[in-house]
Amino acid sequence: MAADTITGNPNQLRLKRLGIDTYRQPVIYMHRQCFICRSEGFVAQARVVVALNGREIVATLNVVDSNLVTADEAGLSNCAWQALAGGDGDMLTISHATDPESMRGVRAKLFGETLVQDDWNAIVNDIAAGRYADIHLAAFVSACAAGRMSAQETLALTRAMLQAGGRLAWPQSPIADKHCIGGLPGNRTSLIIVPIIAAAGLTMPKTSSRAITSPAGTADTMEVLAPVTHDLASMRRIVEREGACIVWGGAVSLSPADDTLISVERPLDIDSPAQLVASVISKKVAAGSTHAVIDIPVGPTAKVRSHVAARKLGDLLEYTGRELGLAIQTVFTDGLQPVGRGIGPALEARDVLSVLRRDHDAPLDLRERALLLAGSLLEFCRAVPEGRGHARAAQLLDSGEALKKFMAICEAQGGFGEPVQSAFSHVVEARSSGRIIEVGNRRLARLAKLAGAPRAHAAGIDLHVACWRRVEKGMPLFTLHAESPGELQYALDSLAAGPDLFTLEAP
Repeated sequence: MAADTITGNPNQLRLKRLGIDTYRQPVIYMHRQCFICRSEGFVAQARVVVALNGREIVATLNVVDSNLVTADEAGLSNCAWQALAGGDGDMLTISHATDPESMRGVRAKLFGETLVQDDWNAIVNDIAAGRYADIHLAAFVSACAAGRMSAQETLALTRAMLQAGGRLAWPQSPIADKHCIGGLPGNRTSLIIVPIIAAAGLTMPKTSSRAITSPAGTADTMEVLAPVTHDLASMRRIVEREGACIVWGGAVSLSPADDTLISVERPLDIDSPAQLVASVISKKVAAGSTHAVIDIPVGPTAKVRSHVAARKLGDLLEYTGRELGLAIQTVFTDGLQPVGRGIGPALEARDVLSVLRRDHDAPLDLRERALLLAGSLLEFCRAVPEGRGHARAAQLLDSGEALKKFMAICEAQGGFGEPVQSAFSHVVEARSSGRIIEVGNRRLARLAKLAGAPRAHAAGIDLHVACWRRVEKGMPLFTLHAESPGELQYALDSLAAGPDLFTLEAP
């Protein structure tokens, strides 16, 4: 029996659940012999409009030759299924999709033209609505990279991203926040700073990202210890109860276009200054923050490699924040080497707990960096007199008040759990003797990712050495962790084929 006879509509197919994860990219699966494919001239990778019960999405077509679906059926990827709230047997209506009109602005930007606020609004609204395929998103990310964005365009992009999502408002002031621009493995200070600030009596609704180009983001690390997926109402309840939260920004839709862009920036390994600023500021303003301290690590293998570049980025952050009513203070920190010992969600969570629990062997550099930034934020919010921030932060940490507050935040978010441990590991030893003078931050991060981080929470690197330390041939440099033997071997093969991760002083 022909499908149009079954449905009474020549553009309808019966929905079949396939359970295929395509992350944020909506995909529809149709058989090559499907009458819609043949009559409409659909080919693989075509963009089609899929409608069901008053809901509509734009999806990418994958053409099937096997019996995964029949000629009368269509399958949806998980995210498309959820967006349409579909059920097995529902009737989908499929039609042609056209490129979003806003792509004209993307093409103009690729050729160096300056866009106005309406252009940015149209682009961001289409991204937030799911009208851009990955190829469109990649073009947009590329168009904004390599210094193509002026300060005014960065502000316009930030405004557009802010307007596309929800916003929180709080009756009290100040509302504290903190962010690190990244590029330094293991720099997981937020999980220590948030409870210190909350224990001091300030409000800190911290939304965090998952990893973009790193082996762990703040949300990935916090997720090891407590649930981070909360909507706006849940986030508000947590903050009203404990004065703070540490949640994944992608679940609260404060800047929905940003999380879609992050999904493309990650595989491209692109994190342009303009999009970084728009991402950070839009989320801080949307969360209702009034004061934010921004950590900018500077080092030869960090994301920002010179103090000139750091000052330029700091000026752009402060300008954009000021124009949107957010006070920004930038702090330039040492980006020479990773912070703490662990690189990867569970290993970084272990380090955080070690500092909060005041263990005798807790990573001193992680503790001191967290106290520096927490002290700066306390002073910036005028919770303590100038010059007293570090001492107050240390008192809250050493008294156990920060740990108590952290555990309360975890319970409010759904319950605390200890970090998981890897099933497989391998100790990597020094191939020669000498004093370490440089650490390859990016290469270390890439190796941890090859081992499975951040998807595999227990995967990553446990460092045993640091800059300026002398090592002897055969001494353990780090332990590589993975959750499967295949991933461990894959990372080790890459390590053997690549350059050294540590530069030793010339003899």
